[in-house]
Amino acid sequence: MWITVGSLAAWVWLLLGQGFFWRTDVRLPSRTPPGEWPSVAIVVPARDEAQVLPSSLPSLLAQDYPGRAEIFLVDDGSTDGTGALARSLADGRGGLPLTVDSPGEPPPGWTGKLWAVRHGMALARARTDAEFLLLTDADIAHAPDSLRELVAAARSGGLDLVSQMARLRVASFWERLVVPAFVYFFSQLYPFRWVNRPGARTAAAAGGCVLLRREAAERAGVPDSIRQAVIDDVSLARAVKRSGGRIWLGLAERVDSVRPYPGLAPLWRMVSRSAYAQLRHNPLLLAGTVAGMAVLYLAPPVAVLAGALTGDAVTLAAGAAAWAVMTGTYVPMLRYYRQSPALAPLLPFTGLLYLLMTVDSAVQHYRGRGAAWKGRTYARPEAAP
Repeated sequence: MWITVGSLAAWVWLLLGQGFFWRTDVRLPSRTPPGEWPSVAIVVPARDEAQVLPSSLPSLLAQDYPGRAEIFLVDDGSTDGTGALARSLADGRGGLPLTVDSPGEPPPGWTGKLWAVRHGMALARARTDAEFLLLTDADIAHAPDSLRELVAAARSGGLDLVSQMARLRVASFWERLVVPAFVYFFSQLYPFRWVNRPGARTAAAAGGCVLLRREAAERAGVPDSIRQAVIDDVSLARAVKRSGGRIWLGLAERVDSVRPYPGLAPLWRMVSRSAYAQLRHNPLLLAGTVAGMAVLYLAPPVAVLAGALTGDAVTLAAGAAAWAVMTGTYVPMLRYYRQSPALAPLLPFTGLLYLLMTVDSAVQHYRGRGAAWKGRTYARPEAAP
């Protein structure tokens, strides 16, 4: 009974005191077109992305941007012809100019993505005088006015970093069950309103779509200062905010991920590869997280069942109330993803999946297979040379 009452109290706090994380109305801030459009370099790190490039790269090539913009796609050791495919997609199409290059294998202490980003930024410095860098993943498709709207928002608000959480693909059963919850949990950890408050310590970004002022990147020393980061988007935002930069994060309207997750296994890998890194590889934080998730997501339905079977009205009522608040906070995210609100009561089951993914992330780490992605495994930051 007391665990359930504690769960209900926690959900009331999350509802009212966690930056209204459950609301989905944080979109690009008000903006006006600048008098003169600044130059932009678009940096796309890509490793074995031949499957998704035909759906994403043409959207960048077709950007309707009034100023100068150039794309630098960095082939990070792909074995599936990613670089050649990118060149063929650009040939004869017109639109923004595309440069495809490869930096070779990352040196010790660097993640592959950040090494590729560093190389792309160096190419941009050598070729352009870009005021802004658009860091976007190879699986992200942009509406034709995406770059224009991002730059207008940054210029209008005096922002050094503008990031949109791309709308992830939701088509298969497991995507409908897991993907909206992924963004829901992210916003619970990093409430967008707190991120966007200049004086707040909370900092985060969504790595699929980050417009970064070049001067702010140089002031923060990125990507070199975060070269070991597995969760590179959050680390980038923290570095920019610590150095005095103004950042903004919100949900996207016309920026979409085209990467498919047809089954549970790829979704599991996506979450588990970085979950323990999020906990700083700390066993105590892992234990606290597992206990906290159990109290928040598992206790309410268990209490409803136990209260109904034993006739304990207090436990039943507290469990039902906690489950109802949990369900209500999840409905806006399901609507944002155009999914039925009927999926909201299933959040405890999804929470259990994420709890198991987090534990599996720790297990893989101690087996020496933690933070593995596309053939690379990264050591703990303090263990890296």
